[in-house]
Amino acid sequence: MYEGIAYCGLDCGSCPALLATRRGDMEALARVAERWGAGTGTTIGAESILCDGCKSSTGRINKFCAICEIKDCAVGRGLATCAGCEEYACERLRRFPPFEVEGKSNLDRIRRGGQET
Repeated sequence: MYEGIAYCGLDCGSCPALLATRRGDMEALARVAERWGAGTGTTIGAESILCDGCKSSTGRINKFCAICEIKDCAVGRGLATCAGCEEYACERLRRFPPFEVEGKSNLDRIRRGGQET
């Protein structure tokens, strides 16, 4: 499983979907799915958010991270995170609300010489 900073700067290690997946706690995943679904105006199932982190090689990546254009861009550029991008912080990142809440501070720290995981 992957623990660390996602391409967008979010801390995968504190993600409630990842933590519930790790514990095998489908009830907790169902609660997270309900909360996330309400936030997007959709209904999602707990199975669709099973996740080992966006850089995981297990194939278990929640439905939102699986289709993430930020992740796709960083992977396409061969970056560990967006902190290493010459276009940081691009419009794609600025349109992503969690970036301003948590991701920006993590990526800024990495850009200042912190560890990029």
